[in-house]
Amino acid sequence: MTTATLTFSTLAGLVALALLFDFMNGFHDAANSIATVVSTGVLKPYQAVAWAAFFNFVAVFVFHLKVAATVGKGIADPSVIDHYVIFGALVGAIIWNVVTWYYGLPSSSSHALIGGMIGATLAKAGPGPLLAPGIVKTAVFIVVSPVLGFLLGGLLMIAVSWIFFKSTPRRMDRWFRRLQLVSSALYSLGHGSNDAQKTMGIIWLLLISAGITTTQASMPPTWVIVSCYAAISLGTLFGGWRIVKTMGQRITKLKPVGGFCAETGGAMTLFLASGFGIPVSTTHTITGSIIGVGSSQKLSAVRWGIAGSIVWAWILTIPASAIMAALAWWIGRHLL
Repeated sequence: MTTATLTFSTLAGLVALALLFDFMNGFHDAANSIATVVSTGVLKPYQAVAWAAFFNFVAVFVFHLKVAATVGKGIADPSVIDHYVIFGALVGAIIWNVVTWYYGLPSSSSHALIGGMIGATLAKAGPGPLLAPGIVKTAVFIVVSPVLGFLLGGLLMIAVSWIFFKSTPRRMDRWFRRLQLVSSALYSLGHGSNDAQKTMGIIWLLLISAGITTTQASMPPTWVIVSCYAAISLGTLFGGWRIVKTMGQRITKLKPVGGFCAETGGAMTLFLASGFGIPVSTTHTITGSIIGVGSSQKLSAVRWGIAGSIVWAWILTIPASAIMAALAWWIGRHLL
């Protein structure tokens, strides 16, 4: 086998692995988009995943690629990254996703990928190539995104309660069952925009390391953009049913009005993050929004023990995926 053939095969295999991660991201995070709309009974599960998948893909026409640029150029120095680092990052993130999916924990695929990048880069070259601004920005929003979701979801719930103070429960339910279709669509739009771009950034970085494109390019090739949005949409379509119950029922019980406020608060947070090019966790965001909605009614409405176990999964995600990625980098050095 010639070097050129091997190089092309390796490149094609890593692109396929990245798209597999993107598919698993949609599969793993499907519950984030559909849990509230399913748990409130507005849509049946198969209707909800189709609705969410459609708006995941529509995001390709709405948002600029600022998140892709952050992941592709802002986490580690592209000149140091090679296919071994990409392999390690993707394998580490995929393994962590599978573990948390199996146990039904809504952890962050996004931070698993960032952790994978950090771990594989450290394994290859130490801390020197890591870019502090991008990492710090991402780390800060581990806290900011759920807090912002919490505040927006809670404030929206309070505002709606005041505005519809004189409405009957039946009338509110009828209105917000319709409005929740809009809020879930907006949230899925934000989910597609932020999460698909993370994989896009990884493939972009791979193409830069292979010399197919340069760091001066303002965006990745069109085929990368379309394939990443398509992969995450298909992942959402197949859905992550183990996590739906945790997100939609075990944290707090939701009615359509609560689902609308949680999804709208989450969507606003994701739109803001995508606009500034910050790769955030859709899982963190919607969980914060759901807790905000529940606690705005009464603190006992939230099952804080379940929420606490989810927070522990958040804390462990980056270091755990970084360790797995470092091991995968070492294995990749002997296999690729």
